[in-house]
Amino acid sequence: MTEKGRCERRYGRGARRGRVLSTADAYRDVLAITGAALPVLSFLARLPVAVIQFGSVLLVAGTSGSLATGGVVACALALGQVTAGPFVGRLADRRGQRPVVLAFAALNAVAVAAVAGGALLRPPTPVLLVLAVLAGASVPGIGPLARARVVALLRGRDAPPGLVGAALSLESTMDELSFVLGPALVGLAAVAGHPAYAFAVAALLVAVCGTGFALHPTARAIAPAAVPHAREASLALPRAVYVVRLGLVFLGVLLGACGAGIAALTEELGAPGHAGLVYAAMGVMSAVAGLSMAALPDRFGLPGRWRAATAAAALLSLPLVWTDSLPALYAVVTVFGAVYAPNLVTGFALTERAVPRPRLAEGMTWAASAFVGGQAVTLAVAGRLAESHGAGAAFALGSAAAAVAFAIALAARPGAPTPDGAAP
Repeated sequence: MTEKGRCERRYGRGARRGRVLSTADAYRDVLAITGAALPVLSFLARLPVAVIQFGSVLLVAGTSGSLATGGVVACALALGQVTAGPFVGRLADRRGQRPVVLAFAALNAVAVAAVAGGALLRPPTPVLLVLAVLAGASVPGIGPLARARVVALLRGRDAPPGLVGAALSLESTMDELSFVLGPALVGLAAVAGHPAYAFAVAALLVAVCGTGFALHPTARAIAPAAVPHAREASLALPRAVYVVRLGLVFLGVLLGACGAGIAALTEELGAPGHAGLVYAAMGVMSAVAGLSMAALPDRFGLPGRWRAATAAAALLSLPLVWTDSLPALYAVVTVFGAVYAPNLVTGFALTERAVPRPRLAEGMTWAASAFVGGQAVTLAVAGRLAESHGAGAAFALGSAAAAVAFAIALAARPGAPTPDGAAP
């Protein structure tokens, strides 16, 4: 039986009107279409982003003696990624993913090594900031491009919405796992000798696995968009896309504030080495929640999921403000971790549904940049806030951001998708 026929049998009109019959079946079908190697390559190639984002705080704080300086450098790194990310996505839409990822993977490997070398040499802070911006700007954007590639593969086989949703859940789960293993890798490197070792591993991974992702046969699924420049104006994005991006900005603020709060609280409690483990506990729970998203019925639509996810984030972030012990931090953060993946999965699913197909990679990178941008700015602000007023102040900033994200989701009215993927 063909892949299309199998999908129709499982998800079609005769099979509960497009509902996923089994979560395991959904993921099995996604992997049957993408191949097992693609998720492995894309996961390992996106892991360096998490390593250098978290590691830059510890590396620079360790060499400079200032947590605030580490936060500012991490902020510069993320802002470089936010600024250049949409450009990378648009370039991939126009030129194809293969040449774009090959070039940026090589550049990023060199830039990551330069940040580590710069931190060890302890140059003036402006020099570190320039190196960090260059490292962020050269990130090849594997996560958003992988989402665009997988969606294109599934749409090319007329896969139903449930299967596309499962693919996006799997992608977000890999993001979450990368943000678990990234800090863990930095922690292991610190125990083994120095956080800079993790940067060497990150540079190697982006060079080797980024190249493998670029050369994978599925890159052909994203052909350069054959859209004349004169027609690009007709592919304007609907208002719903910008609303979702705004919500993702505040989700990034929440994550950045929590990161600063976790680092500050573990420092206050005399256990700074636990910061990476706390992140890991949060990430594991988020990954489990992300994988479970494929089991949600189609009748629980994306707008409803978005509102439920942002409401849960606002409520479950509140106990962090009053957490004052290590066991309590582990417990609260583990429960709180369940809200991240559902928010990301839903945000990317709303983006995928709304953007025109010729701008899919750009739309995905913009969504990722909105999230990372919110996190970046907050890392600098919340780091100083935590130094001045304690971890509770950073956590309070995150809770306020989550409440704003919920208000945005509550007021938003995402439209239905048109045949070319743009919501009216």
